[in-house]
Amino acid sequence: MHVAKIITSRNGHEYVAHLLRQSYREGAKVKHRTLANLSPLPTTAIDAIRAILRGEPVGPLEQALEIERSLPHGHVVAVLEGLRRLGLDRLLAARPRREREVVVAMIVSRVLQPASKLATVRSWQTSTLAATLGVEDAHEDELYAALDWLKECQPKVEKKLAERHLSEGGLVLYDLTSVYLEGSHCPLAKRGYSRAKVSTSGAGWAPSAKASHRRWLAAWPTARRASQLPGVTMRPMSKL
Repeated sequence: MHVAKIITSRNGHEYVAHLLRQSYREGAKVKHRTLANLSPLPTTAIDAIRAILRGEPVGPLEQALEIERSLPHGHVVAVLEGLRRLGLDRLLAARPRREREVVVAMIVSRVLQPASKLATVRSWQTSTLAATLGVEDAHEDELYAALDWLKECQPKVEKKLAERHLSEGGLVLYDLTSVYLEGSHCPLAKRGYSRAKVSTSGAGWAPSAKASHRRWLAAWPTARRASQLPGVTMRPMSKL
């Protein structure tokens, strides 16, 4: 196929027509059939069709496209794919749901760029993470609500993890974390040992590395339930 330019003169006027034609053979003769009249099209469109039929590029790609925004994606894919291969998303919920996707997004963010809930939501606008999980419109209050949902799922998740990783005669390693609070009106706070050597008028809470194994088990139901599994030994990492 090709674009033929036909010039005709009539009554002193010159007329130009652009026809899309196809060449074919009939015996020893080469003939042409008209497929379409391109004359009503703009000159730029006719030139583009002619170039396409010749196998030529229509124009530089960078001139045809305008990049409005480019977001980092590789690090999101790496962490999210690793999480899915471990089956962590399916441990939380067998089927996709809003709370699960928000929690998964928080886990990935925790690996990539740990931050507060407010800063985490803001960071979702600087990568493809939120768009990949469909939580672009999430706000910080929704993150806290998703954590409440996660707490309700905790026994189920623990049971699945125990079935996957724990067996009779197994060894469970755990670590302890301590934080401190400033202020004196938190009902969860209790004065005690400060592992970080922080001098504050507030109260510290959570068992420190100096806490005994028994005290830790009494304070943390997850470890207590794991310690009740037959043949499972609990051992603090600080003792190794």
